Amino acid sequence: MAAVPVEEAIAALSTFSLEDDQPEVQGPAAWVSAEAGATVSPIEYSDVAAYRLSLSEDTKAINQLNSLVKEGREMASVLYTYRSCVKALPQLPDSMKHSQADLYLETYQVLDLEMSRLREIQRWQSAASAKLAADMQRFSRPERRINGPTITHFWSMLKLLDVLVQLDHLKNAKASIPNDFSWYKRTFTQVSVQWQDTDSLREEMDDLQIFLSTRWAILLNLHVEMFRVNNVEDILQVLIVFAVESLELDFALLFPERHILLRVLPVLIVLATSSDKDSESLYKRVKINRLITIFKNDPVIPAFPDLHLSPAAILKELSGYFQKFSAQTRLLTLPSPHELPFREAQDYQRHYLIVNHIGIIRAEHDDFAVRFASSMNQLMLLKSTESAESEWSKEVKGNAYDMIVEGFQLLSRWTSRIWEQCAWKFSRPAKDTTAMEANESLGSSSDYEKVVRFNYTSEERKALVELVSYIKSVGSMMQRCDTLVADALWETIHAEVQEFVQNTLATMLRTTFRKKKDLSRILSDMRTLSADWMANTSRTETDSHSAQTGGDESRGNFFFPRPVAPTAAQVHCLQFLIYEVVSGGNLRRPGGLFGNSGSEIPVNDMKQLETFFYKLGFFLHILDYTVTLANLTDLGFLWFREFYLESSRVIQFPIECSLPWMLVEYILESPSSGLLESVLMPFDIYNDSAQQALVVLKQRFLYDEIEAEVDHCFDIFVSKLCDIIYTYYKSRAASELLDPSFLFALDNGERFSVQPLRLTALFNMTRVKLLGRTINLRSLISERMNKLIRDNLEFLFDRFESEDLCAIVELEKLVEVLKDAHKLLSKDLTLDSFDLMMNEMLENISLVSYSSRLVSQIWSEMQNDFLPNFILCNTTQRFVRSAKVASAPVQKPSVPYARPSFYCGNQDLNAAHQSFVRLYSGFFGMPHMLSIVKLIGSRSLPWLIRALLDHISNKITMLEPMISGLQEALPKSIGLLPFDGGVTGCMRLIKEQLNWGKKAELKAEVLHGIKEIGSTLYWIGLLDITMREVDTKHFMQIAPWLGLIPGADGQMVEFKNGGDSPLVELFKSATAAIVSNPGCPSPISFQSLAKQAEAADLLYKANLNTGSILEYALAFTSASLDKYWSKWSAVPKTGFIDITTSKDFYRIYSGLQIGYLEESIQPQLPSYEVLGDSVAWGGCTIMYLLGQQLHFELFDFSHQILNVAEVEAATLSVQGWEVLLEALKKARRLNNHVFSMLKARCPLEDKTACAIKQSGAPIHRIKFENTVSAFETLPQKGS
Repeated sequence: MAAVPVEEAIAALSTFSLEDDQPEVQGPAAWVSAEAGATVSPIEYSDVAAYRLSLSEDTKAINQLNSLVKEGREMASVLYTYRSCVKALPQLPDSMKHSQADLYLETYQVLDLEMSRLREIQRWQSAASAKLAADMQRFSRPERRINGPTITHFWSMLKLLDVLVQLDHLKNAKASIPNDFSWYKRTFTQVSVQWQDTDSLREEMDDLQIFLSTRWAILLNLHVEMFRVNNVEDILQVLIVFAVESLELDFALLFPERHILLRVLPVLIVLATSSDKDSESLYKRVKINRLITIFKNDPVIPAFPDLHLSPAAILKELSGYFQKFSAQTRLLTLPSPHELPFREAQDYQRHYLIVNHIGIIRAEHDDFAVRFASSMNQLMLLKSTESAESEWSKEVKGNAYDMIVEGFQLLSRWTSRIWEQCAWKFSRPAKDTTAMEANESLGSSSDYEKVVRFNYTSEERKALVELVSYIKSVGSMMQRCDTLVADALWETIHAEVQEFVQNTLATMLRTTFRKKKDLSRILSDMRTLSADWMANTSRTETDSHSAQTGGDESRGNFFFPRPVAPTAAQVHCLQFLIYEVVSGGNLRRPGGLFGNSGSEIPVNDMKQLETFFYKLGFFLHILDYTVTLANLTDLGFLWFREFYLESSRVIQFPIECSLPWMLVEYILESPSSGLLESVLMPFDIYNDSAQQALVVLKQRFLYDEIEAEVDHCFDIFVSKLCDIIYTYYKSRAASELLDPSFLFALDNGERFSVQPLRLTALFNMTRVKLLGRTINLRSLISERMNKLIRDNLEFLFDRFESEDLCAIVELEKLVEVLKDAHKLLSKDLTLDSFDLMMNEMLENISLVSYSSRLVSQIWSEMQNDFLPNFILCNTTQRFVRSAKVASAPVQKPSVPYARPSFYCGNQDLNAAHQSFVRLYSGFFGMPHMLSIVKLIGSRSLPWLIRALLDHISNKITMLEPMISGLQEALPKSIGLLPFDGGVTGCMRLIKEQLNWGKKAELKAEVLHGIKEIGSTLYWIGLLDITMREVDTKHFMQIAPWLGLIPGADGQMVEFKNGGDSPLVELFKSATAAIVSNPGCPSPISFQSLAKQAEAADLLYKANLNTGSILEYALAFTSASLDKYWSKWSAVPKTGFIDITTSKDFYRIYSGLQIGYLEESIQPQLPSYEVLGDSVAWGGCTIMYLLGQQLHFELFDFSHQILNVAEVEAATLSVQGWEVLLEALKKARRLNNHVFSMLKARCPLEDKTACAIKQSGAPIHRIKFENTVSAFETLPQKGS
């Protein structure tokens, strides 16, 4: 095979899209960067020497300070994550006291490892303090021998001082460290008895004890080192001025830098005012009101994730250690956070709480997102445009640079708000009132619960979730554009620098600094070290020409921007030179850094120098794009709680106290808040905290704890989220299935409508990034939905099994709601087929199984409860439960409990559907039969029919000996009733002849048996009517496709004799058209479609000739009666009708009927409420199938009494028998109705039983003319 050319392969690859449809509802991915940050010189400023600025000493000191800062932060991590070892030490029982020495030795070895780290911190802080003090003293000498300090040097000093302050604060706060040391000292005393030369160890231990037990030991040591040789007030004052001005010009700082300045400023003031010199010199350079304003604006300062600092508290506490400072009363009267008056505390609360600013933040986010997207679109358009105009290109790239700067400032401001709100919350624990709102008690709550769990209201949690989402979404948006904006950022920075050094400085050299040689030399040095003169010659002719069209009005140099940004060393040198120009190298110069007092530089030039100075500082953050973005979007501090773990003396807090989980839980518990799409954002806090634990704190056990919590929380999250999704879709389905007329009639029908939830984004999440793992959330939701639907079906069937047969309508409605919910869910998720799940729950998976769990339950209910305890009302065509049946109670399982989502979703919809279902709970009729047919389907229906028919056969078999017993009790001769005795005489005669007093129980059992046979046959009749409706609907759907039309005699005929049906013709013509096309890929597959259409045509036509289930049941019953024909319908010996001596079934039934009719009119024995109309259906059906209808109508006692009553009523009124006669008339009408129905459905001329198909459907073998419905001929009362 020939190789594909490279150009074609690349062109083919370029057509593939690597993008997917996954929405951005999670923060940026894990940061992977192999290059050193631009904010730190990768070569430690070794290239500064090339610029010949005599800064070698300065850069050397900067590198030393930076390495100390790095080491100090690692030691701060050790102190912050330090946990008590003593808690984990085993305690020996009394039986092992002999091993006490071994235990002490093991304990000492374990604790010595931890104490060695503390000794290392002690030695390091001593060296760091000495280095920082020596560094400051070098610049505080009266004669200046070296250049500096530079701005970079200022920052290194401040960062090292900040690390020392943090270490001191941690050492003071960690109570477990002195406890472990005391235990360590005790074990050392025990194990060192046998050691030689322990004096040096004891001396080290004493030094460490003093270091650990002395508060602010590091700061006191630093103070001693600073003022050991000569005073350092000048450099301290410069640092204070620099910190104050930087804090007041907040736009030039990112929040980590701002927090550093806020933490070190109180310490700098204490150190600067504690010397022997006059401390008032500080307040000449920085007014005390400016300091007080800064401290009042920030009463709490974030220091560690769960530990805050208070400038007022620091100043007050340090005043006890520095006597000189104790005279500063204005600073010492500042209130600590817990001392604030109520009104001031409320003002600070409004300032710190995000909920009070979320509206402005939301507007900032929306505005920035729109403008950032527009800027990136312009940048992409520029890159796709060849030979774009230089002015337009400069404008687009400059706009992109401005957007990145604005994005960094927004992220810094937002993340700083979260830090500061947390610090404020830690300084103001929850009160009892807050806990009452949360329905919790603070009595047994830990301190951490008071500052976190009970300290955030629902509105504050919502605002925090929103802000976390904004930070992560903007960070993700800016991260995706890093490669797109890289060149534009570098070119813009290059243009800014060249514009300043080539044009602005040139103007200053010609005007302001023309006669000032020293300053001119510095400006020339600035141009020398940063001017890119090659950019002036690297333009194309077109660009050069367009640049020269300005004429002589503009005298500035023109240069072509290049993506060549300045290095960290160049920025460092430029800031130093600008500072030299402004200050003249005089640390004691009054005023601020860019103050104009005593300066000969004009205001405009000073403003330009100041602006460029601060821009230079921000250039490094822009060049260090990825690291800056990672730092500004890092919210891992929201999880850490090391200080409170120690103070609470617990191993770990429950997840209810974890702030990230609290945010997730809030979203899940209030899905209507509109934040459901942001539910994954708080999980990024876990990603950030895990990154901090491994990379910054370097503690594996912290990562293990985070991982364990994430595993637990994510499982709960998926479970709760799926419950919300399931409830929402069940509610939607139930709402859609409500009757519109019902909703229209209600005044508050809108409460049954379901508010839409935005779930599409979560459904499309196939790659959720969590602790380095990628999780397919869509797959997890799909699996959970499948399980919930199966559990719901299981619950519905369990519920049905605990109720009677009338609950079948409720079951069918709830299954319909569930099926509709499955249909809605299937639009967004890949779920198992609902029919498959239904069959699984019905235990009807096997191909050879025709029974199912539901059919078995229906039959069990009919056998045990329905047939014995329900009676038929023929007029309403309904079965109702008899109130008089005293049968044994049916044992049923209790109704299972389930959530509202397993019914119709929510409480309102459940109530609406229950009110509808309650209408069908007191009876069994056609709606219930329709529900049964829908639920069990055609596959299991034959099994149920066969069970019913077998029940009829068994009942007939059971009745045979009982009827024989009644036949024996009949007298030998029973004649016709005489007319001369009247109704009274006839009734007396019947009682004498039908002397069944001893057979009362047998008579009742026979009546109940006949009643069950009648109920079963009527139930089958209802099933037959329902099946005819279903078959008719099915036929109307398929008849046009099969080419069937009704004939003149009502029979079906094909409108194309011998031709193909429309279905087959359609597929054949389509197949022929496709196959005839030369480009058809596989003709055989299309030809198989036509064959399948023919097979479907044959199958559907074969299923059209379905017969009547009732007719088949009657034929089956007739066949069952054939075995007892000789006993129940004896052939007369004489060949004539036997009038007096007959004991056939009709004579037995006639006696039973007159007996229970007579009992039914007695209030104390209401037999009708026990038997209902089913007895007539059972008895008349048996008599009809035995051929005894005419005999019954001739010799029935009821008929004879009615005839006597008619004759008697013509001569005189029938007194006392009106109720009985009315009952007899009703019974005669019912019997006639049953006989007419039987004649119509089962003519006795041809008693051949129906055949049964393999599918279970009966086939007609009897054809008869259509008759009028027997129910329409039923006589009405009073007719």
